[in-house]
Amino acid sequence: MSSDHLVLIVGESKAGKSASLEHLKDPKGVMYLGTEAGKRLPFKSDFKKATITDPMQILAYFDKAEQMPEVHSIIIDSLTYMMDQFESQYVIGSVNTMAAWGDYQQFFKTLMQKKVAASSKTVGFTAHTQAILDESAGEFKVKVPVKGALKAYGIESYFSTVISTKKMQLPKLEAYANPLLIITERDKRLGYKHVYQTQPTKETAQEAIGGPMGMWSYEETYIDNNLQFVFDRLAEYYGD
Repeated sequence: MSSDHLVLIVGESKAGKSASLEHLKDPKGVMYLGTEAGKRLPFKSDFKKATITDPMQILAYFDKAEQMPEVHSIIIDSLTYMMDQFESQYVIGSVNTMAAWGDYQQFFKTLMQKKVAASSKTVGFTAHTQAILDESAGEFKVKVPVKGALKAYGIESYFSTVISTKKMQLPKLEAYANPLLIITERDKRLGYKHVYQTQPTKETAQEAIGGPMGMWSYEETYIDNNLQFVFDRLAEYYGD
């Protein structure tokens, strides 16, 4: 296994990012690293949960997971709060702010290029998005907000698979009927459905959504917000 099995789930607050973890297979084999001040998951689970109070703990948990054959997946919920923690604890108040911002960037690079890339586990991150002005293009783009030098590269560039959570009115989903988009009776009563968007559309060209070429059909532009569907498709795509 390599970082082929790496997914970034982005979206606005309350758009269904954490809820989309509910149906992961073999939940006792999921290491869930929560960075959002001990916030509870919106469902009961048997995940191996840890509350992260210092982002450096995440590096240690990746090492620990490699010694735990029963762990098949690592989830970091969320990348946004993880980087906020680093800023609060290691940048703000630092006697050498320039060096501290360098450490901010290096922490993320170490996590992605050493721990995630070398991991034998399937890895998923959630992250919050924000509309950010691209001054060179003169338009707003929806991105995961980060600071320092990382802002220039964009966090999304570290991921080959970026999925966005959306709240969609049912009539807008009619053209995308597919086996992974299951309209329930509850969805019909509400008139909307929480979904994953797997690839960009004309209306969402300003968002960094996408995956490996040909992994999703046109109809699969919208699927259930179920991370297991994405992990299964990655395994199918790469022949694992």
